[in-house]
Amino acid sequence: MSDEAQLHAEDERNRAVFRAGYVGIATNIALAGVKAFIGLAANSISVVLDAVNNLSDAISSIVTIIGTKFASAEADRDHPLGHGRIEYLAALTVAGLILWAGITSLIESAKKIAEPATPEYSLAALIVIAVTILVKIVLSRYVKSTGLRVKSTSLVAAGTDAGYDAIISASVLASAIFFTATGISLEAWLGLLIALFIIRSGIELITGTLNDILGKRTDAALSKDIKEAIKEEPQVLGAYDLYVFNYGPGLDYATVHVEIPDSMTAHEIDQLQRTITISIKKKFGIILTGIGIYAVSSGDPEIMAMREKVSKAVLAHEYALGVHGFFADLKGKEIAFDAVIDFSRDKREAVQELTGEIEKLYPGYTVRINPDCHVTD
Repeated sequence: MSDEAQLHAEDERNRAVFRAGYVGIATNIALAGVKAFIGLAANSISVVLDAVNNLSDAISSIVTIIGTKFASAEADRDHPLGHGRIEYLAALTVAGLILWAGITSLIESAKKIAEPATPEYSLAALIVIAVTILVKIVLSRYVKSTGLRVKSTSLVAAGTDAGYDAIISASVLASAIFFTATGISLEAWLGLLIALFIIRSGIELITGTLNDILGKRTDAALSKDIKEAIKEEPQVLGAYDLYVFNYGPGLDYATVHVEIPDSMTAHEIDQLQRTITISIKKKFGIILTGIGIYAVSSGDPEIMAMREKVSKAVLAHEYALGVHGFFADLKGKEIAFDAVIDFSRDKREAVQELTGEIEKLYPGYTVRINPDCHVTD
């Protein structure tokens, strides 16, 4: 993708986020007003809390738009990789607002349990509540699908919350119909359940957004596809140590190590790196900022036999997930390689154990093992 095409894609993405945000604001403010009127008129705490929840959603949409606006700012000297991560802060703010709405609802519901009030629903009120449920379902699908399409964490969070709202409104309607039919009011207790539901969704959204901020494991399918794409180049014997760094939705950088024959010239290696970088940017939109090189000896049968023997010894351990970057100096009596160590095992202990075993296989050799994190599949 060319720089011009990428800028166009970013502009289109921002416009989609803004459109979804404006629709969310207008819809939620309208729903909040309607539900507040019905709730106060019917003396229904659950409907009033549903209105408060819609109002918090409108505020969430405003935060999403502001966050996207700041996140789309051009890179500068202090932030050379752009401001994309601001979107994650906006999503975190949205999640915090949802959590606040849940806690507020919980307090109000507890008060109504202590001092119950009898609601009075009209047929018109029930019809309006049913209509608001349909509106919320449509809004949820629109906002969430837009968020997934343009990779906006904030919109996905808002769309998910709108879906929860439809469920909440449906439970309010069911409670109202039940009261109308039996005269038994479940208002306060339903409000309590709604509050707990909102709190739970807020906590889940906070956790998910914090994972984006802290840095989470690259999707297994994506990492495998990237490595396979790299290995399509005839000179590449293996691709390892793929690290993907995210600086905001749609802004990913990566580094990787590749194994190549030790017979390649510096010019050939340079051309290979450029080819791989262009290919990965075109296929995945990911910028490879560095490609490390492991030279594999393809002409010395003794070194090849050593590599096979060492790999077999290392991979005999369950915590050892891979061996690559093998190097052996027969004259200098040195062996070096990378071993991928599972998170369940202490790296220092694993390296000590493996080093001791390899030294027994090849007495007199200096063994250097670099423990790699199992960061991608």
